[in-house]
Amino acid sequence: MEGKLSPTTGGRLNGEVAIVTGATSGLGIEIARLFVAEGARVLITGRNAERGAKAAVRTGAEFVRADLSNDDDLAALVDRAATRYGVISVLVNNANSADATSTDGPVAEVTRQAWEQMLQVDVVGAALLCSLVIPHMLREGRGSIVQVSSRVAALGTPGLTAYGSAKAAQEALARAITIDYGRRGIRCNTVRPGYIIHEDRDAQLEGERLARVTDMHLTRIPTATDVAYAVLYLASRESEVISGVALPVDGGSSAVRGRTLG
Repeated sequence: MEGKLSPTTGGRLNGEVAIVTGATSGLGIEIARLFVAEGARVLITGRNAERGAKAAVRTGAEFVRADLSNDDDLAALVDRAATRYGVISVLVNNANSADATSTDGPVAEVTRQAWEQMLQVDVVGAALLCSLVIPHMLREGRGSIVQVSSRVAALGTPGLTAYGSAKAAQEALARAITIDYGRRGIRCNTVRPGYIIHEDRDAQLEGERLARVTDMHLTRIPTATDVAYAVLYLASRESEVISGVALPVDGGSSAVRGRTLG
């Protein structure tokens, strides 16, 4: 049976308007860069205006400063996208509360403040942003939301109680959106990165540590570009029959044991 999908000409996101949060560094910059290269009109957001301006130059996207814990900032971000482009068809919830990560730990050691900081951005902010863009998507009869989670959402990880809980909540949010809005053309999926090579953190990754990290993977250690391509696929109409899934991008490290102990 012939499907409904009509292949686009040119870029895989031609005609799409996307908001990408947490896009002034790391994964967010690469996602935005790839989206622009594939034909999307993209708004990126973050809290630091200076970093945002640099990210805009690197990606070709428009930067809008926004704190995802601030309701007014969320509303202004969505209004900017809708006013300028008339439609919002893609949302990528990539932002993390970096400040709270530094105060994470075993549950008996995580403070109320650390919990609130983590959940406010990763869960509450993401959910509120979904609630603001979904009406725009409903008017178009379609839309794609992609949550950028983490392998720690499914695998207990020492010292990351709040972070792992927040990422698991993001994945639950994706399933909730899927069941409530899927029949009205809105999809919501999750990308679940594993260990990602970071240009600063891993500049000195070598020797025994490099071997240990490499042995965790069956293919190779993923990069930010690998994650961005997964997000691109789930954002595009190529995946319009896929919703509610959590896609690992981790070199097989969460599916099998790449190296046995002993």
